Amino acid sequence: MIDLLARTPSVTPEELTAHLTPSPRYDAVRFETYVPNPGYPSQAGARDALHAFVQAPKPSGGFRLFRRPSRPEGQGLYLDGGFGVGKTHLLASAYHASGGRRAIMSFQDLMYLIGALGMTRAVEAFRGHDLLLIDEFELDDPGNTHMANTFLGQLMPGGTSVVATSNTEPGALGQGRFNAADFQRQIQGIASRFQPHTIDGPDYRQRGTAPEDTLSAGEYAAWAALQDPASLSLVEHRDLNRHLLQVHPSQFASLLQGVTALGIQELVPMPDQNVALRFVHFVDKVYDLGLRAAFTGVGLGALFDETYRHGAYAKKYSRCLSRLSELLREARG
Repeated sequence: MIDLLARTPSVTPEELTAHLTPSPRYDAVRFETYVPNPGYPSQAGARDALHAFVQAPKPSGGFRLFRRPSRPEGQGLYLDGGFGVGKTHLLASAYHASGGRRAIMSFQDLMYLIGALGMTRAVEAFRGHDLLLIDEFELDDPGNTHMANTFLGQLMPGGTSVVATSNTEPGALGQGRFNAADFQRQIQGIASRFQPHTIDGPDYRQRGTAPEDTLSAGEYAAWAALQDPASLSLVEHRDLNRHLLQVHPSQFASLLQGVTALGIQELVPMPDQNVALRFVHFVDKVYDLGLRAAFTGVGLGALFDETYRHGAYAKKYSRCLSRLSELLREARG
């Protein structure tokens, strides 16, 4: 059995950029396997627009008088839609359908990477890429706004195209999270680089179902007995939260290396938003890695405190609850 609490992973900045490919949960998806909701034509429309975007021939750079040869400026496509409408599926499909140098990561992982490398080295790490795919683009604070604007402003003119997904229209990034008016020039600078496509529809993970309850003690024991003990990790929620505060979020994937099944016992409410946000990012990694997972304890609706649940990071918590519900449904078979 794997003890997560005994692990203190350390990953070099170079290793953070080495394997930016679709996560195991999305490694097999393709445009052909995306099933748009027929009641929302925008889903098929976004799929077709993205497919055309990554398949379009890239114009070659040429010589300009008194200038060195250069690649044409990269283009931007932005998929705006609620959680559970298949944005990550489409982003991973774009990775598989495109050629050349490309990378895929979440926006939060990009922010951690820029923090680890510094802006200059981060831009250089992706210079020469044909395509960068950024999932869950969200400007939660002024620091992220500045970093995102600077990064895109230095990278895209060099010829790197960018596809981003988000729960917020590009012109509305930052609204409700901080005083967006003070940063409107940077926000509009980001928005001007993208052609937006809206994806409507409900959360497919909850389509026709009610949110899942946490497992009973008997269900949890039965689930654990079916897992391979060599790659199983079981941990108490309070202990996990304390440990996550000691591990940089960029190391969460390394923390879970070799784990195929994770059981978290006795979920408890999280009144501290810093603890809650670490847990949200950890759940994102568990989900993206395609791990089997099971949970006992309080109901999902009690995890995140009302003092922050509907505040600046409301969409992060809603996505987390949706993914936890799906993981519980999978655990029940």
